Formats: sequence, structure tokens, C-alpha cells
Amino acid sequence: MHFEPYPFEKLTELLKDITPNSAYSAVSLTIGEPQFDTPDFIQEAFKKNSYLLNKYPKSSGESYVNEAQRSFVKNRFDVTLKSSELLSTFGTREVLFNFPQYLLYGKPNPVMAYTNPFYQIYEGAAIASRARVVHLNLTKENAFKPDINMPALKEADLIILNFPNNPTTSVLSLDELGEWVKFALKYDIVLLNDECYSEIYVGDKPASLLEASLHVGNPSFKNVLVINSISKRSSAPGLRSGFIAGDEKILSGYAKYRTYVGAGIPLPLQIASAVAWSDMEHVELTRAQYAKNLRLAHEILGVPEVDATFYVWLEVEDDLEFTCKLYEQKNIKVLPGRFLGRSGIGENYVRIALVENSVKTEHILKEIKDFISASKEASFRA
Repeated sequence: MHFEPYPFEKLTELLKDITPNSAYSAVSLTIGEPQFDTPDFIQEAFKKNSYLLNKYPKSSGESYVNEAQRSFVKNRFDVTLKSSELLSTFGTREVLFNFPQYLLYGKPNPVMAYTNPFYQIYEGAAIASRARVVHLNLTKENAFKPDINMPALKEADLIILNFPNNPTTSVLSLDELGEWVKFALKYDIVLLNDECYSEIYVGDKPASLLEASLHVGNPSFKNVLVINSISKRSSAPGLRSGFIAGDEKILSGYAKYRTYVGAGIPLPLQIASAVAWSDMEHVELTRAQYAKNLRLAHEILGVPEVDATFYVWLEVEDDLEFTCKLYEQKNIKVLPGRFLGRSGIGENYVRIALVENSVKTEHILKEIKDFISASKEASFRA
């Protein structure tokens, strides 16, 4: 199997021969990793239960984690799930990689569709599954929303959506998600929405695909699945706590498969994550911080207002040139959009992760604005 280098590896290669301006402190806005401390009450739960490291965890996860996650789904989306309709997982990256392999195994010519640009694990899963890929291109022309009318989609065995979207920040409404559910049922396609940014929003709460399934009269969640994670909402990517929820028939077989994967979550992490999933107050504080950062980006860079995620999908003339020169002149790293897409998608954009505190974010954004202004002036003079 041949896998593409990860975007951050490509970035390292791109910048390796560039000496950044030493007058500026190094800043990296490349990775979607919160730079805030994990709340104390979560850390304390982990510390108090570290003695349980001498126990093997169940591959299915402890019941208290399942219950905490189902309570989150109920409190946030008003969707009631049975215990058989949710599996606790070791984050969501491992699910996104191994679930397609489970689902598509045995299909002679599997077809997998996913949004483009994308989280690269989708592509890795397609390669590992020997799947032919259909890209759902997200562009300014389609408001960064996928075209449900693509003829090739009818051949898909699995469609992965990602809304709220990384990196374009677009959001699908309840009705739009409902159309995807109806499409999946009509053509007997498994539909999965990666909802890891569902709790990072400004204004209206983004809808879940589970809500949409109920909305269009599919209460059993047939062919419908979602994944979610604690990483962004709780500033706790190291807890590796996520879940996959929806169609219990699919999840029943996948649960058996997972007993062979060996992705059990250490018990101290499960206890800490259950505490985190059960609390919404700390999430509101985190959300407010990101909302402030996004407002700063709108005010300083003049970018469109963002509804969700903590990214800015900044349109530029050439993403590689912009990235190299910004690093050279300001010692600021951003991620070229083409590293997140295929077939030319993303070449006019860079992704900026606003994961620092607002004071630092404001300073950085002003430096980027200064760089853009100076670049435009130099171009005009030329």
C-alpha cells in the first residue's frame, strides 16, 4: 500500500530550506490542537484513578463512558440512543481508518466517497480498503457544500461527510443533512458524518446527522452513523475519547471486529473522559474563546464570518508561495490548502488554526495582515 505523506510532513519538506526572520518568535497555526490547558476537574479524575493502569480495559469500553456519551447526545441533540447504538472508541482517528476496512471487506469493487478537501485519514482508509474514491469537492462556487446529485455517488458503498467542516468551516443545515439521509436510504449506502467540530460554533448550534435521521423519519438510524470526539470541546486530545453512534446492526458487527483491533482505552482515561462528557459548562467557556478568535479574524483580516470550527480558510493567490513567504518574513507557519485536497482543490487557500488565546491570536492576526498588506504593495510597485 502506498500512502501520501501527511500534510505536516509535506509542510516540513516545503519549508526546510527557508530561514525564518529571527526578529519574530516562532508561531505555528498548522494543527487543530487546542493550546489551552485541559480543565482541572478532568485532570484530577485522571490522576485519582491512575492506579487502575494495572487493569486491562474492555475493547467495548466501560458502561459509564457509554452512558456519559449517550447523555451528551441527548443533552446536545435531543436524540435518545440505546446502549447498542453507541460504541466508545479510542478517539475517532482509529475509527475513521478501520471502520471503512470493516464495512467494505469482501466487496469486490468497493466505492468510498468523501469531502474534498479532507482529513487525510479518509484517504488512508480508502487505500487500505482498496476502494475507488469519489471526491465531493467543496469550493467557493458551491458554498463549500457537497453536490448530492453527482451520478457517481449512487455507486458508493460508504459516504463520509464532515460537517461542521475542516478546513472550509462550512455547516449543513438539518434539512440539508436530511436530504443526505434520504439519499443513503434510497441507494442503500452507509452514510457517516464526522462531527468532531460540532461543539465549536458561533451562534446557532450545528445539527447532527442523528437529528436529521429522525427529522426524515428514520428512527432506527438505518445506514446512518456519526462520530464525535472530546479532543476539541474539552481541550483534551490526549484523552483519546470518542464514539461512533447510529445503526445498531452495523455497530453490532463492528463491535466484534473491534475486539481484534486492540483499541481499548486505559481505565484512568475512561473515567476522566466520562467526567468530561458529562459536563457542558467548560465547553461553553472554550467555545466562547474560539468565537472571540474568529471575530478577531473577521475584524482584522476581513474574512467572512465563520459559523463553526476554529479555522480560517483564507483565500490567497498561491498557497505555497504565501506559506513560504509568511514563514520567511514573519516566522508564522500556516498550512497550504492543497496539502488537504486533491485535484487542485485548496490551491488558492491556506488553513489557519486559531487555537491560541485571544491576546496571542490578535497579535498574530495583525502580523498576518501586515504581511498581506506589504505583499500587495510590493506587487503593485512591481
